[in-house]
Amino acid sequence: MAEIDWEEPYCGEGNNCFRIGIDAEGNAYIAVAGQEDRPLTDSRDALRALIREIKAGRADHLL
Repeated sequence: MAEIDWEEPYCGEGNNCFRIGIDAEGNAYIAVAGQEDRPLTDSRDALRALIREIKAGRADHLL
């Protein structure tokens, strides 16, 4: 696995902490804090698109 540069954890309400990271090849990663050895990975563009969709309210039905 490529070396991942992890951001500090983001923790919402309760103990739901997530980390976002990137590697030198341009891949983006999301992992549960403490489980960085099992990340979800895709391109930075895909992560950017996911964040835009969430911010636009397209995941509000999950709340």
